[in-house]
Formats: sequence, C-alpha cells, structure tokens
Amino acid sequence: MTDPKPWFPVETERLRLREFRPEDEADVHAYASIPAVSRYMVWGPNTEAETRFFLGKSIESQTRWPRTDVSLAMATKSGDRVIGAIRLWEVDTDNRTAEIGYSLHRDFWRQGLTFEAARALIQVGFETLGLHRIVATCDVRNRGSWGVMRKLGMRREGRFQQNRMIKGAWRDTYAYALLADEWRAAQS
Repeated sequence: MTDPKPWFPVETERLRLREFRPEDEADVHAYASIPAVSRYMVWGPNTEAETRFFLGKSIESQTRWPRTDVSLAMATKSGDRVIGAIRLWEVDTDNRTAEIGYSLHRDFWRQGLTFEAARALIQVGFETLGLHRIVATCDVRNRGSWGVMRKLGMRREGRFQQNRMIKGAWRDTYAYALLADEWRAAQS
C-alpha cells in the first residue's frame, strides 16, 4: 500500500475525505461521544479526553510518509463539517491486502454517505495503491455496516464466533472481502 506521494484528499459527490485538523475536535467529539455510533466499535463513546487523544494521534501520524495506515476525516463539501472517519490500513504487505473501516455521525445515517466514502477509498486502494484485496469486518448485529459492505460488492467470507471481547462481552464478527478483479469487473 505504499505510494510515493499522498493520495488524498479524496473528493466524492458530497464529501471531502481529508486529513484531520486540530479545529475538528468539536466535530469529532460530536459523533464519537454518541453511544449509538460507537455501539459496535472497540472505542467509545468517547470522553473529551479520548477524542483529544484520537485527534492528536491522527494528526501526529500525518508527519510520516509513506504510511500504511491512513485515517481520514469525512467532511461535508458544503461547510467542511467533519461527520465521521474512514480508515484504510495495510494488513498483509506481501499479499497486497488492506482493511477498511468507518464511523459516521448518527444524524447522517441512511443517506448513502458511508457507501460514498468507502467506495472512493476502495477505488483508490485498487486503482492507485495497487491492492489485490480489501477486507472489512463488523459485529454481526451491525446491519448498517454489513449493508454498506454488501452494497460495495464485498462478499461475506465468514462468521467468527465470539472472536473479540468488546466492552465486556464476546462479539461475533462477519468478515467481508473484495478482490481487485471483482472491483474492475463491476466497474465495466
């Protein structure tokens, strides 16, 4: 997933996927502190200190290039309001495999915005970064997330039983994947 130059920001019809900035703290906390947003995540709901730590870590990572783990703000094109985050990170260098993950403010659910952002990042992954495979996982109860994965053309490859302890309870996880060849075939 190494590219000699940054491949972002990425523009979509309604969003700008860009690096986080210090002035995004209130926007990030607005979504990261909502229990429904973080219900199936390993993090959250965030305290102000946890949001500040996340933002600081994200901004600090921007000093390194190339990076194999890129977290971007999902910002509205009109107003530049940060309404979520999307991440692409390398999980297997030798086999050119990366994972994608996302979170979105609940006020923006069911509008196709996560699909729009994820589709753009998958396109970058296959067409710019030369990835062979992109994977994603989610809690089996997270219908919204696996619905996005299916809409993206990802195929469910399995269900892991009680594979992760999150917030004091065992979680079952769905695993999804998409190959570069499948992506290209769907685009033609």
